[in-house]
Amino acid sequence: MTPYDDIAVPGPTPLIDGFGRTVTYLRLSVTDRCDLRCVYCMAEHMTFLPKAEVLTLEELDRIATAFVRLGTKKLRLTGGEPLVRKGMMGLVTSLGRHLGTGALDELTLTTNGTRLAEFAERLADAGVRRINVSMDTLKPDLFRTLTRGGDLAKVQAGAAAAKAAGLSVKINAVALRDSNADEIPDLVRWCHGHGYDLTLIETMPMGEVDVDRTDEYLSLKDVRRELESFWTLEDLPLTTGGPARYVRVAETGGRVGFITPMSHNFCETCNRVRLTCTGTLHTCLGQEDATDLRAVLRAGASDDILVETIRTAIAGKPRGHDFEIARRQPAVARHMSTTGG
Repeated sequence: MTPYDDIAVPGPTPLIDGFGRTVTYLRLSVTDRCDLRCVYCMAEHMTFLPKAEVLTLEELDRIATAFVRLGTKKLRLTGGEPLVRKGMMGLVTSLGRHLGTGALDELTLTTNGTRLAEFAERLADAGVRRINVSMDTLKPDLFRTLTRGGDLAKVQAGAAAAKAAGLSVKINAVALRDSNADEIPDLVRWCHGHGYDLTLIETMPMGEVDVDRTDEYLSLKDVRRELESFWTLEDLPLTTGGPARYVRVAETGGRVGFITPMSHNFCETCNRVRLTCTGTLHTCLGQEDATDLRAVLRAGASDDILVETIRTAIAGKPRGHDFEIARRQPAVARHMSTTGG
């Protein structure tokens, strides 16, 4: 893989948007493909992108490296499911060089866990120290339904392998009113019993899927209120660079994060942008803003032009999203698997 260590960056000026927020976190989607079909994320019969439209690993590396040189301190690799991308570990290893130089503070990824047992030790060797695993339920039958065929035992084995490899594990669970709301306390107990953190996420109106999100939406304000009825929740100043607000459960000693784009958005402190696997830079998850970095690369642009294009996109970052769960149509047409989880 070409290292692109000679990217010319015009000075150390950080990426600052028009509202004074410094962008230091890039979520980089490496594929739109996934081996699961979660009901809130994908339609059952997805049409995936042709290979020619997806960035090569070298193009992903070049763009990520440009962001690192512009002050990005955290890179999260996403999908789809990142570990289904052929050659993925080559990209992880290559990007890990920025950890060695100190230019990058953290390289991590979000995974559904189905292939994590296979890759956990290699991820740790490449410098990954934390990992997010998506798992919405402890019930095998419900897991199979929510993922349209997934094997819960395989995901749990992947999380265990990651922990054994020395990675800190955080379980991500989407809160769904009619599916897993009653077992959220059990999820907390299970995660903390295994030494994992848990982050709960409100469902978001992205892409056309086969469920009505109005029916599925569960406010995490209500979830927190329920948890506080029998546990002591202590607010923490902890931040991992993302949008979660954390508490410690005094009775279990573990942490729970709340990501609340619907009931309480976090736009005022947003430091994140997303690059899709096709090279489209989205500076806001809930807006249709887009900058085509693939076109820039494939037109043969210099590194200076790439950097200037990124700076211009960041300067136009919107103030915030306008998600409304009551809408019958999605706030944005693209699926989360295309944008990058």
